[in-house]
Amino acid sequence: MYITMVSAECAPVAKAGGLGDFVHGLARELLARGHEVEVILPKYDVLRYGQIEGLRKEVRDLWVPFHAEWLHCDVECGEVDGIRCWFVDPHSPQSFFARGAIYGEPDDAVRFAFFCRAALEFLVKSGRQPDLIHCHDWQTGLVPVLLWEMYQGLGLTHPRVCYTLHNLGYQGVTDIGVLHQVGLDPRRLMTPDRLSDPANPRAVNLMKGGIVYANFVTTVSPRYAWEIQDSAQGMGLQAVLRSHAGKFSGVLNGIDYATWNPALDRHIAQSYGPESLPGKARNKAELRRRLGLREAAKPLVAVVSRLDGQKGLDLLRHGLSYALAQGCQAVLLGSAQDPAVDAAFRRFKHENEGNPDCHLELAYDEELAHQIYAGADIILIPSVYEPCGLTQMIAMKYGVVPVVRRVGGLADTVFDANFSDKPFGERNGYVFDHLTPEGLESALSRAVGLWFQHPEYFRELRLNGMRVDYSWARPAERYLDIYQRMRA
Repeated sequence: MYITMVSAECAPVAKAGGLGDFVHGLARELLARGHEVEVILPKYDVLRYGQIEGLRKEVRDLWVPFHAEWLHCDVECGEVDGIRCWFVDPHSPQSFFARGAIYGEPDDAVRFAFFCRAALEFLVKSGRQPDLIHCHDWQTGLVPVLLWEMYQGLGLTHPRVCYTLHNLGYQGVTDIGVLHQVGLDPRRLMTPDRLSDPANPRAVNLMKGGIVYANFVTTVSPRYAWEIQDSAQGMGLQAVLRSHAGKFSGVLNGIDYATWNPALDRHIAQSYGPESLPGKARNKAELRRRLGLREAAKPLVAVVSRLDGQKGLDLLRHGLSYALAQGCQAVLLGSAQDPAVDAAFRRFKHENEGNPDCHLELAYDEELAHQIYAGADIILIPSVYEPCGLTQMIAMKYGVVPVVRRVGGLADTVFDANFSDKPFGERNGYVFDHLTPEGLESALSRAVGLWFQHPEYFRELRLNGMRVDYSWARPAERYLDIYQRMRA
């Protein structure tokens, strides 16, 4: 099968979050199964060019409509971990993708609407006819709309479209000017059953457009698929999703074990696995040395997270303080885009300055993330909502016991050591329900108590998590089944 992914991210060249890992992991698994896969991305000025092999200019004269003019683009091609990637580079006065960041610009809707039109223009002009176009989140929500409203009539008749929702907290709600920009008719599209936003009928909802026009819609865990149809997690799109329930499903993400695997990890001091778990102790000692923590018979409680409201910021701070009060060590690695959030965590860091059992690293550091997973005993994930979550799956592979709130993909992957109805061999962490300090303490205190009082059972929980297969093998099978159904 010939599959084209259209995305704002692909790890490791353009990554701001889990979307980049998803595109990279699924593309690599599909390639390994013999399918032809390519990814179309914007050519950001912040690409990690060292991760691209053989980057070359393939197209020099791609002209893409933009309002009443045509913008000149180049398209470059290179290999990223064996994946053929196309990078769209518009030569525009607006410098759409030369902003020093992937997201966060006031004209993001304009930038990514242009990218959607450019990606389809590239497919048409280069004579490509993929079997499947797989696009992601609001940034590419206009791809299926443009395909069915415009590009089928221009010859792009073969592809079907799969559209994956990674986070309904960001829907691309904008004004109708974005439709004029790409040549679509607002009078035809600004209706309740098409692109008008449910909360503001005069605004365009780009994610809604993707849901309505795609042949099939997925999200990143079964639990999240239920939540966004039947609870406030749908953030206004509940009725839209229910009306398209016949073409909607939740597929749990995988993780890339070529990147996240303590048996192979080049970033950590000592490789280890389920059969060599004592090797984890050296990594804990090295992490303490790097972060200036004292050597002591204490569990190390970690947070590795974006510092975003979705992640339960008050509970993150409370959990770390509670862990310290319970005789643990506490480590945080995370960065915030919101200046107020950054300031709050810098105050928290200052309050714990000089504590030999606490270290906060307010930055993004991929190497340190690997080392924290390798050295930690317990990881905190008290999310307000969590579509899938890769953190808990990565942590379990490294023998870290997760303490999580029962939402989204966390509920699909973490099973409480005391209260799950699963057999003990499938229990792997601690779970709480209420978004309160008391709720978090109820789970964290049980995890810490087990580490101190019953280390042999704590070791079994580690091993239970390490033995679960959260690779891309099963998710890729599900996506191939969906692709075949769409083609049929």
